[in-house]
Amino acid sequence: MKTRIFFVSDVHGSERCFRKFLNAAKFYSANVLILGGDITGKALVPVIQISEDKFRMNFQGQEITVKKKELQDYLASLRNNGLYYFMTTPEELERLAKNKDEVDKIFMEQMTSVLSSWIQLANERLKGTGVKCYISPGNDDRFEMDYILQDSEHVINPENRVVEIPGGYEMITLGYANPTPWKSPREVSEERLLEMIEHLASQLKKPETSIFNLHVPPFGTELDKAPAVNSQLEYEKAGLGMVKVINAGSRAVKSSIEKYQPLLGLHGHIHESRGFVWLGRTLCLNPGSDYGEGTLKGALVDLEDGKLKEFILTSG
Repeated sequence: MKTRIFFVSDVHGSERCFRKFLNAAKFYSANVLILGGDITGKALVPVIQISEDKFRMNFQGQEITVKKKELQDYLASLRNNGLYYFMTTPEELERLAKNKDEVDKIFMEQMTSVLSSWIQLANERLKGTGVKCYISPGNDDRFEMDYILQDSEHVINPENRVVEIPGGYEMITLGYANPTPWKSPREVSEERLLEMIEHLASQLKKPETSIFNLHVPPFGTELDKAPAVNSQLEYEKAGLGMVKVINAGSRAVKSSIEKYQPLLGLHGHIHESRGFVWLGRTLCLNPGSDYGEGTLKGALVDLEDGKLKEFILTSG
C-alpha cells in the first residue's frame, strides 16, 4: 500500500491556507493530511463603525476607512492573512483600551470560533474520501484549543501520543518547543523536551519505520535558521545592516532523531527555514510558512512497504 502524506505547519489562522490544506488531498491525491502545529492566529483587529456607511480598521499596516459595501471583502482579506477581527464602536474601543482581560476574552472567542469552524469544515469536506486528517497544536497555540481539537469523525489530534497512520506507520507528535524570546504557551526546557520525546519514542514498536512529527526542527541544521531577536523582540544586527541569523531549533529533537533513526521527521516552527536535511537515514522536512500572504507551503511524501519512495516541497 502506498501512503501519500501532505504535510504543512504554521498556518497561524489563515483561512485561505487552511482551505488549501483541505483541498490538497484531492489535488495531490494524498490519503494523509498532517497539520503540524501553530494553527491559531497572532493578532486581533478592531473594525470600528464610525457612521452608518463607514468603517475604520488597520489593514496591511495602514489605517483605512471603507464603505459598507466594501466591508466584507476587507474582512475576508483579514482572515486570509491570519488576522481575527471584531466589530466595535469608538466608544467601546476606548473602554476596551483600559480592560486587557476583556480584549483577551474577545481574542480567545475568535480563536475558538474559527478553529471550531475549521474542524467542522474538515469533517464535511473529507466525508467519504477515506482521507485521514491529523491536526495538532504547536507552541504558539493556547491550551484552550485542545478541547476543540478532540478527535472527531475525520480529524484526529495526535498530540503527545503514538498513532498509526494509513500504511501501518507509527507516528509520534509533539507541539512543544524549547524556550523562545516570545515565551509562548507550550515551551519547556531542552531537558524536559527530551523526556517528553523519549516517553513517546520508547512506545514505538518499529522506530525505523516511524514518523517523528515534532514541531521544532533539529538544532544546527538548515531547518532551524532564524533571525536573532533581543529581549525587546527587536532584530539583532550582524553588521552592514544585516540581521543576525542563529540556529533556533532543539538539541533534544536532534538527539532523539539520531538515536531512533525514524523514517521521517516532520517539522515547522521556523518559517524562514524551508528545506530538508538527512540525519543519518532520517529525512527531516520543514516546509516553511508564508501564511501572511495566503500562500500554503507544504511537503508531499510517498511511503511504500516501509520505505521512503520520494518527496517534494510544494507551494501554492
